[in-house]
Amino acid sequence: MADAVRNIDKWRAFGVHLLTASGAFLAFMSLIAAGEGRWVAMFGWLGLALFVDGIDGPMARKIEIKRILPNWSGDVLDAVIDYATFVMIPAVGLYLSGLIGEPWSGVAAALIVISSAIYYADTRMKTKANYFRGFPVAWNMVVFTFFAVQPSQAVAFGFVVLCTVATFLPIQFLHPVRVVRLRLVNLSIFAVWSVLGLIALFNNFDSPDWVRWGLVLSGLYLFAIGGVVQLLDRRRR
Repeated sequence: MADAVRNIDKWRAFGVHLLTASGAFLAFMSLIAAGEGRWVAMFGWLGLALFVDGIDGPMARKIEIKRILPNWSGDVLDAVIDYATFVMIPAVGLYLSGLIGEPWSGVAAALIVISSAIYYADTRMKTKANYFRGFPVAWNMVVFTFFAVQPSQAVAFGFVVLCTVATFLPIQFLHPVRVVRLRLVNLSIFAVWSVLGLIALFNNFDSPDWVRWGLVLSGLYLFAIGGVVQLLDRRRR
């Protein structure tokens, strides 16, 4: 009986790894869409990948997947999928769309993929409070906002440079699910950003101003709140 229970636990745990790995197929479909210039489809697949990334971690921790399947690294698997969906495909979309113009789209894409590769090798990526240390290479959200808001080429390129520099700075950035502090507020604002993103997709990135401003303001909150909390904590000390 005990062996049967252990086998069930192993298969359930492996099912979570398969769920994480499904992000590779979602990334593949997104890359195909990018190559065909179907930007709504590209971000639609990336959105599904982001949803999977948001639920597989809590599931893995709940069933203690590291204890049940010690020979399979969910962290490595997650990093492989995340680099494709958070970094590589958004960089491809940014480059192919020409949003920043030539030659700066190529320069921006190079900054994104190189800085992000270095970031994933940093063992200090997470703080004890589950904040990210440095900009957490969330280029899927950044590039999506570029498509939805259509900023000037100079503003878009400048923000890419800012995020690239912030990747290597000891600044806290929010993980909306795992950070306990202000979790309800953070999750609510992330939900607002997500809903506005869906509206932008359904409108083929031709959205009213209130959607665009909502994406900018909610996105800036998610981008900056970790650093604001860090600064306030330092002042209290």
